[in-house]
Amino acid sequence: MRALLLDAARAVPAVRDVAHPSPPPGGVVVEVRATGLCRSDWHAWAGHDDGVAFPHVPGHELAGVVSAVGEGVERWSVGDRVTVPFVCGCGRCAWCLAGDAQVCPEQQQPGFTHWGSFAEHVALHAADANLVAIPDGVDFATAASLGCRFVTAYRALVGRARVAADEWVTVVGAGGVGLSAVMIARALGARPIAVDRNPAALELAARLGAEATVLVDGRDVPAAVAALTDGGSHVSVDAVGSEQTASDAVLSLRRRGRHVQVGLVPPVDGHPRVPLDRVIAWELDVLGSHGMAARDYPGMLALIEQGVLEPQRLVERTVGLAEAGALLPGFDHSSATGITIVDPRLP
Repeated sequence: MRALLLDAARAVPAVRDVAHPSPPPGGVVVEVRATGLCRSDWHAWAGHDDGVAFPHVPGHELAGVVSAVGEGVERWSVGDRVTVPFVCGCGRCAWCLAGDAQVCPEQQQPGFTHWGSFAEHVALHAADANLVAIPDGVDFATAASLGCRFVTAYRALVGRARVAADEWVTVVGAGGVGLSAVMIARALGARPIAVDRNPAALELAARLGAEATVLVDGRDVPAAVAALTDGGSHVSVDAVGSEQTASDAVLSLRRRGRHVQVGLVPPVDGHPRVPLDRVIAWELDVLGSHGMAARDYPGMLALIEQGVLEPQRLVERTVGLAEAGALLPGFDHSSATGITIVDPRLP
């Protein structure tokens, strides 16, 4: 089968023919119809994840059709239309049984712990615990866009920050996660503010429901947010992942606000500095959010089927494997807005 292969960290990605995967016991093979190109894939390419072994096939936001079923699988058959969380739990531990597979100690992640979905086929384990059926009214590109960014934003706001109507929500970073967070916050009746360095991304955020936008052009971001919100937002989300964006998000909060860290912070000497003096003095809550388990998908999918949430509006373009390989090394500096989908059937 064709796949986008990385021979080493920061190597030039190449489309090559590789061996077709077989389903593991309890798992399946999925024929990939759509997969998202995500900043997390860039982290894998850059060598920021110690769990990635090279040569490697990235890709973790996927949707497709079950093409082979392993021994012991009960719920899925060849031909089923499916997607999957980017964190796949073992399905057996206490965390998985409690519905918190996103923190499973034995989790696997396609595109990180094993070869991912920038390929014509991908193998997935613990299918009965992790696969999610795609509703008939949802196409593959929309389903793939849910896999990391949209579900991460959904759980960050709904499950972690518990955003309420009329609360101000500052979203730092108007990429895939950030734009998803803006859309979800607006659907919840909250008042989202988008912060980004890219004017085009902020224009899209405004169309998706941002009540206000802040362009990062040397200005004091927390001060700008405080002026817009009469003292700071109730909730902040860092959807980028840097010391500066995390700090701006925390300092944009009002007293007793809630910060959700979503963006992955690259390795630095020691650990990234967080303004803990403000966290302590203002009694801020700092929350981590790491995807969403398959068990939590039905509520989100119901809102999509009802038209309350429209993740398809985030899909900007579809490319083939070769173009995905050209885009991946520069993805951290990309000026593209919205979500790029990869169709492995294209050149």
